[in-house]
Amino acid sequence: MINFQYKEKYGLDDFRVIMAILRGEGGCPWDRAQTHQSIRRDLLEEAYEAADAIDSGDLDNLREELGDLQMQVLFHAQIETERGGFTFDDVCDEACRKLIRRHPHVFGQMDLDTPEEVLVTWEEVKRQEKAQKSSSQAMESVARALPALWRAEKIQKKARKDGFDWPDWHGAREKLTEELGELDEAIAAGERVEEELGDVLASVVNLARLLGIDPEAALNGSNDRFVRRYARMEEMAAENGQALGDMPLDAQEALWQKAKSLE
Repeated sequence: MINFQYKEKYGLDDFRVIMAILRGEGGCPWDRAQTHQSIRRDLLEEAYEAADAIDSGDLDNLREELGDLQMQVLFHAQIETERGGFTFDDVCDEACRKLIRRHPHVFGQMDLDTPEEVLVTWEEVKRQEKAQKSSSQAMESVARALPALWRAEKIQKKARKDGFDWPDWHGAREKLTEELGELDEAIAAGERVEEELGDVLASVVNLARLLGIDPEAALNGSNDRFVRRYARMEEMAAENGQALGDMPLDAQEALWQKAKSLE
C-alpha cells in the first residue's frame, strides 16, 4: 500500500507527489516504463486538445486539458529528476528568469508603451540569449516539430525583419502564380514535383501572412467546411436511397455543389 494522503482539494505539490509515486517502486508499470521519446507525442496531443478547448470556449474542458498538459510537463521533469538531470524546480526557475529578462519594461528600466514594442524587445532579448548573430540562425532555431504552415510563417517573419519581404500582398499573389507555373512544368517533366509543391505551399503561407490571415486557421476552417459539406452529401444521397460511395463522380460533384449552396 502506498503512503499517500487523500484530500478534498489537491494542489501543485500534490501533483508532483502523485507523479513521483506513479514512477516509483510499487507505482504504475506503464508510467515507470516511459521515456522522453515515448511520451513526446502525448505532449503534442495534449497541447492540441487544450487548443481545441480554447477554440470551443468550453472552460470546463479547458481546465481539464490544461491539467493534462501540466501532467506532461511534470512527467518529463520527473524522468529527469530520477536521472539526475534537472528537477521541476529547475524548470520553474529557468522560466521565471526568462520572463524577468524578456520583460525589461516591467522588471527593469526600459519604457515600452505598445504590444508591438514589447514583441520587438522580446525577440531581441531572445536572440541575445541564444547567441543568434544572424537571421538565418534565428530561422534555424524555429522548431522543426511545428506544423509546417506555422513554421513557414515564423521563418518568413524573421526574413521580413531584414526587409526581405513583399511590401504588400500583391507581390506575394504574383509569386504564387509563378510558383504554380513551375509546379505545372515539374509535373509535366516528372521531376522535382515535391520541391515545387513545397514552394507553392510556402507561397500560399506568404500570401496569407501579408493578408493578415493565420494559414493554420484558414486550412482548419477549410477542413471543417469539407467535413460539414461531406456529411450533408451523405445525407442527401441517403434521402435518395443511395450510398455516396456508389455514385459516379459527376453525381457526387452535383451533391457537393448543392451542399455548398446550403451554407
